[in-house]
Parts: sequence; C-alpha cells; structure tokens
Amino acid sequence: MKVLDLLKLSISNLKRRKLRTVLTVLGVLIGTASVVTMLSLGIGLDELNKESIAQSGSLKAIDVSVPYTKQNDTSKKTEPIYIKDETVKSFSKLEHVEGVSPVLSTSVIVMQGPYMLRTQISGVGDDYMDEIKLESGHLPKDKKKLEFVYGNFIIRDFLNQKNARGSFFETNKLPNVDYYKPMFVIFDTEAFEKANAGGENAPKPPKKYIIGTAGVVKGGASMDDFSNYNNYSYGIYCNIDALKVMLNKIYKNRPIPDQPTTKKGKPLKYLVYDSAKVYVDDMKNVLSVQKQISEMGYQAESQMEWIEQSKASTNMIQMVLGGIGAVSLFVASIGIANTMMMSIYERTKEIGIMKVLGCDMNRIRDMFLIESGAIGLIGGLTGVIFSFIISIIINALGVAASVSGVDGDISRIPVWLVIAAIIFAVIIGMLAGFFPSLRAMKLSPLTALRND
Repeated sequence: MKVLDLLKLSISNLKRRKLRTVLTVLGVLIGTASVVTMLSLGIGLDELNKESIAQSGSLKAIDVSVPYTKQNDTSKKTEPIYIKDETVKSFSKLEHVEGVSPVLSTSVIVMQGPYMLRTQISGVGDDYMDEIKLESGHLPKDKKKLEFVYGNFIIRDFLNQKNARGSFFETNKLPNVDYYKPMFVIFDTEAFEKANAGGENAPKPPKKYIIGTAGVVKGGASMDDFSNYNNYSYGIYCNIDALKVMLNKIYKNRPIPDQPTTKKGKPLKYLVYDSAKVYVDDMKNVLSVQKQISEMGYQAESQMEWIEQSKASTNMIQMVLGGIGAVSLFVASIGIANTMMMSIYERTKEIGIMKVLGCDMNRIRDMFLIESGAIGLIGGLTGVIFSFIISIIINALGVAASVSGVDGDISRIPVWLVIAAIIFAVIIGMLAGFFPSLRAMKLSPLTALRND
C-alpha cells in the first residue's frame, strides 16, 4: 500500500464517522486554544513589563555615577573619584561598549515675559540625545551654538512673577510660554540671587543670554494621559560641547558652580561630569559591562536589572498559565485515544481482511497514526485561529492598561508559538493514537474475520 493510498484511506475513515471526528477535533481545538491563549498572556505580560521599564531609558544603556560615600570621602589623601574625560575614555574601551555620553548639569534661570523657571539643564552627548523623541523641532548637534530641548512637562513649572497664585498646580492652566519665542537664560544664578537681595554691596545683575529652542520632547503637558510621560519629560537638554563653550565664556577663570575646586578655591584643570551613560551593543551584554564598571569603583545601574527581576516572576506566571492550558490538551488526547479505540472495535473485520490480503503490519499502524495525527493537525490549526480571535477580544477590552499601566496588547501570539502549538497538537494526537494502533497490529486475522 502506497503512502498516498494510506492517506486517502485514513481520510475516508475519518469522514465515515463525521460527528465523532468533529467532537474529537473540538476537544483538541479547545485544548490548543487554551494553551496558546494562556501562553500569549504570559508573553504579553513579559513584553509589557519590558516596555514599561524601557520608558525610563534605553534597555542597552547603563547609568554611571559616583557612589555618594566616595564622592564625599575626604579622609584619604588620594584624589576623590570623579567622572571626567579620562574616565569616559576608559569606559569606551570596554568590550561590547558602543558609545559613552557624559552628562554635565548646571543650574540656570529661564525667563520669558513675566514667567520664570529655576531649574537645571543637562549637557549630553549625541548618543544620549538620539534617544530623545521630539514633538517638534530638531535635536541640537551644533557643538558651538547652544540650543535647548525642553521636556514636555517643563512648561508646568514656569511661575508668573506678577501672580504668585497663578501656578499650574493651583489653577490647572498652563503658563502662557512659547518655547519658540526668545528665552532669556541666566547661568550665574548665585549672582542673580545676590543682586535681587539688594543692599549696599549687591553686585550688578548677571548677563542674560538669549538661548534658542531646538525642540520639545514628544508628548503633551497634561498628566491625564499616562502615555505623555517619558524619561525626558522633566528635563532640559543641550549639546554638552556647546554647554562647555558657554560655561567657559561666562566664568573664564572663575570656578563654575557645582564644580569641585582645589583647596585654595581655584577651579580644577578639567571638568567633572555629574554622570555618564554607557551604551552597550546588545541587551544580553549589559549586565557583564555593568559589573566591570562597578569593579572600577563606580555606581552602575541599568534597566536590565529590573527586567531580570520581573522575568523570574513572569516565567512563573507563564508556567502556571501554560499548565492550565495543557490540562485541556491532555483531556483532548484522551478523547483521541478513545476515538481510535472505538474505531478499532468497529473496524476489526476490516483489519482482519487487510492482514489476510498480506498488508504490512506497519502500514496498519501508520493508518491509525495518520488518522490520529490528522485530528491533532485539524484541531491545532482551528485552535490557533480561535486563540487569535480570543486574543483580539482581550486586547480590545484594554486589559493591558489596567494590569500594567502601559497601553498595548497584553495577549501576544508570536509566530514561533503558532508553529509550536500546531506541531505539539499533531504530536499529542499521534501519541494518543499510538497504543490503539499497536492493538490493531496485534489483532489475530482469524479472530478479526469472525468478528461481527
């Protein structure tokens, strides 16, 4: 008997008992859909956790800073640990490191009309700047011309100097500030405060600089929509080289605020950065690079730490959900075995005739395996289709936002899960039909022919 003939015979046998076949396939359908749906929820939850953590920064970035204890340790005669240009170079030489962006922060006062904002600006490198998504404008790349990128929530912090009770947090109305109109920036905030204090020895008010706006971070200023928030919403960013040029122009040989000085109060010969961002080539190498930086005496943190912690819990959830679905598929396999056994009892005489005619025993076994495998295949395919329908319904209900606080699909069915589910359903079907097929092989031809 040829393989093609075997296939035709198996299919015709399934068609002869349509209701039983449909009910058995339905069991496999429910089992497969249960497994796929349950696993899709676990996969979706894991992906949502990653997306939620990624909102706080790149998953391939490491935040490096100086440990607080070492930063303030003056008991030793050795030079305090700093992040400077030499440090940045040493980070860039580490294996798997693609880029390093130092971060230099300084206090400023931003003014427009009656509105004033006391804040800090952060000078960052191109790698850091490229992570920022803009609502409008462009990313500042000019190393000589200073331009600001304003966080989308910064506008809420501007205060009206003529109306002390007119802040956003009291009126829930945004200040009438236009980022793209002239912004006056005061860098020497200490001199500004002294000049405002008045008195006989009060210095002259410091110079105001007009600093253009390069762009505004993506997202609105309203806090009603959680999706408006991102890691850059509360910051003001600029090109670090342009900021250095401006600071050197303003302070010249005077100490720059927030920069360490010598024992005599003179500025150091180099700038000290507040922190640095180290960018790794792949997520899987982040923790190893982070460990190397920590061994150099710096404090290193990354989003991958949180992901590893959440991954352990989501893996457990996936196992539980998958186990629940697997129970349904196991019950379906019992149904397949029962169907095959009943088929053998009904076709005993047919099997006896095949043996008398000299049919190979293996072909008889293969016939029942093909029938049970076909039930698994049909049930697996329809089960996957049904699981996609369930997934669409779950996602349409917006479950993700209520579970994780992040907009997105909580049920996600990757291609590998579809393929694995179908193959698994076929294997389950064939395993369920294996023992019935062995029984069919062992039937005595004479006994089978005498069977009514």
